[in-house]
Amino acid sequence: MNEKMIRVAITHGDTNGIGYELILKTFQANEMLELCTPIVYGAPKVAAFHRNALGIQTPYTVIQRAEEAKDGRMNMLSVINEEVKVEFGSATEASDAAALKAVAKAKEDAANGLFDVLVKAPVADKSYDAPLPMLISDQLRMAMVTTGLPLKDVPRVVTKELIEQKALLLHQTLRRDFRISKPRIAILAMNIQPGEEEEHIIKPAIEALGEQKVNAFGPYPADSFLGEGKYNAFDAVLALYDNQALSPFKTLDNGEGVSYAAGQELIEASPLAMADFSNAGKNMADENSMRHAIYLVLDVFRNRMNYDEPMKNPLKKLYHEKKDESEKVRFNIPKAKENVEKEKKP
Repeated sequence: MNEKMIRVAITHGDTNGIGYELILKTFQANEMLELCTPIVYGAPKVAAFHRNALGIQTPYTVIQRAEEAKDGRMNMLSVINEEVKVEFGSATEASDAAALKAVAKAKEDAANGLFDVLVKAPVADKSYDAPLPMLISDQLRMAMVTTGLPLKDVPRVVTKELIEQKALLLHQTLRRDFRISKPRIAILAMNIQPGEEEEHIIKPAIEALGEQKVNAFGPYPADSFLGEGKYNAFDAVLALYDNQALSPFKTLDNGEGVSYAAGQELIEASPLAMADFSNAGKNMADENSMRHAIYLVLDVFRNRMNYDEPMKNPLKKLYHEKKDESEKVRFNIPKAKENVEKEKKP
C-alpha cells in the first residue's frame, strides 16, 4: 500500500463564527501536519482577519486549486475572493453564503477526486443530510433513523422497513468504517413504557434483522438505557429521532463529540459544536472536537482501504478472512462487550 499523505478538505464554516479559530488552533501544532495535508476551503482575507483578531499566528499558504496543495503545510484554497465583512457573533446572510459556497466547491472537488476526506467547520444551522447521521465520541456511537421532524410526526414516519433499512446501513458502517467484525446494535424504544410502536414496529424489525445475521437488540427505553450506561455493552445505538440522540449524547460528551455522515462514499465529519456566535472572536473556542473530527475521517479512510483491499481479489479475500478474523474481534470489541459475549457462552 502506498503510504501517501491523506488530503483533508476543511470548509471554513460560518465566517462570523468559530470555524477559523478551530482550524487555526488545530494546526498550530506541527504534529497535525505529519498526519495529513489540510486544504482549507475558504477566504484568505477572512482568514487573515480572524488570525489577527485572535492573535493565533498559524501559517498558511494561499492556493487557487486543490491540485496545488503541498504536504507539510496548511493550504488555504481561495474559494471567496470578494470582500466579506466579518461581524463576530452575528449570523448574517453574507456569512451563511460564504459557508455554503465553500461546501459547494469542496463537494465539486470531491467528485473529481482532488482530496480524500472532508471536515466541515461549524455553521449557524446544523442539518443532517447524510443517509445515516451519526454522533461519535470515545464512549458512544449513536445513529439516527430520522432527523428534523416534529415529535408528533415521528410515529407516522418510523416504520418497520425504515428501522430495518437504517440498522442494515449501520451494521455495514460499523464493519467497513470502524472495522468491527460482528457489531452489536441496540435499538431504542419510541415510548418510555412499551406501546403499540414497540410491539408492532420495532420488535418485528429486530426479528427481521436477526434473520439477516444482524445482531440487533431492544427496544430499550432511552432514559434508563443511556442513563444507566447500558450502551457500553454495544458497538452502536440506533435512536429513532434526532432529539432522542442529541440530548443524551451532549450530556455524556466531554467536548470531543463528532457528527459523522455515514452511509455515503465521501468520508465526511464535522465538530459537534454549532457556530457558537456567543464566543466568536474571543479566543475561547475548544478545538478538541475539530481535532477529533479530523482523527475520525483519517481512521475511516484507512479502515475502508483495509476493508476493501481483500475484496478486489477473491483469493486474497479468503486468505485475509482466515488470517485476520481473530485479530479483528480481539482489537475491535471493547472489554465490556467481550464480557457480554463470554456470559452468553454455556
